Amino acid sequence: MANPLDTDAGSELFSSYEAEFKLVQADLTQKLDQIPELTGEPRKAAISAAERALEEADELLGQMRLEKQNIPSASRPKINQRFRNFETDVDSYKRKLRSLASDRAALFGSRYTDNPTPTDVQLEQRQQLLSGTDRLERSTQRLRSSQALANETEAIGAGTLADLHAQRERIAHTGQVLYESEGYVDRSVKTLRGMARRMATNRVITIAIITVLVILIFAVIYSKFR
Repeated sequence: MANPLDTDAGSELFSSYEAEFKLVQADLTQKLDQIPELTGEPRKAAISAAERALEEADELLGQMRLEKQNIPSASRPKINQRFRNFETDVDSYKRKLRSLASDRAALFGSRYTDNPTPTDVQLEQRQQLLSGTDRLERSTQRLRSSQALANETEAIGAGTLADLHAQRERIAHTGQVLYESEGYVDRSVKTLRGMARRMATNRVITIAIITVLVILIFAVIYSKFR
């Protein structure tokens, strides 16, 4: 049986990734729209920034792919459709970015050559290093967010377990009270039965006394008229 807490946590985490993806998507779209207007170093910087945003979008898709398995089956078809739309958008962004990056004349401007100079190689290496650093920072931030959500879910679970334990103790106490009440009822029934027996005995004695008195009265009357 699925744990409701796990299900709720999975849904919330997926929604968090989805919201973050939409922000990255908007930023990526803006960057891709700006690239055709740039040349030279600004264009290279814009392409590198778009690549970093695209990598972040890929990472978020991977996280959503894992988390959507925790979504209830009834809601999963809609989630899958949205997820496929996101994948289609990312593929479109990749094709567009490859097309923009392949325009080397626009990329290098008047310095375009098929053999990159040492300065270009060093710049590309620095950009790759910065890109890796940015990805690491974003991944670290997402891990922190996931850890915070996991801690919150754990706290909710602990509170729920504490409530269940308290309810169990109340139920046990109620059962004990019912058991004691049953004992009181049994003793009351025995007392009532004893009283009923005594009342029956007293009734028999009373009838016997009345019978004897009636006999004595008849005997006295008979002796007077004999």
